[in-house]
Amino acid sequence: MPVDWVARICHEANRAVQALTNDPAPSPAWEDAPEWQRESAVAGVETARSGATPEQLHESWRAHKEADGWTYGDVKDADAKTHPCLVPYGELPAEQRAKDAIFHAIVRAVS
Repeated sequence: MPVDWVARICHEANRAVQALTNDPAPSPAWEDAPEWQRESAVAGVETARSGATPEQLHESWRAHKEADGWTYGDVKDADAKTHPCLVPYGELPAEQRAKDAIFHAIVRAVS
């Protein structure tokens, strides 16, 4: 399956988890997502396809965000480049770790 298709599936699954957990700043639908967000999902799929674990997926995402100028913040704010998940994997709440596990499982299931 093409990487962008898998990325879209993962993105939409992530949105479903955000809805179920009442995320205060849920991601927009794939069609409405900014290019940087779609690129991040594609990069995550490529990382997962290389054999990364859910923890490694998170750490790779975090490193990419920090390299792009994002920092930890109590709320996700694309303009301010802050995100509450910019912490080590072990410090993430369970629902955030679940998103990494779901992303990983989807990639493995359809790749």
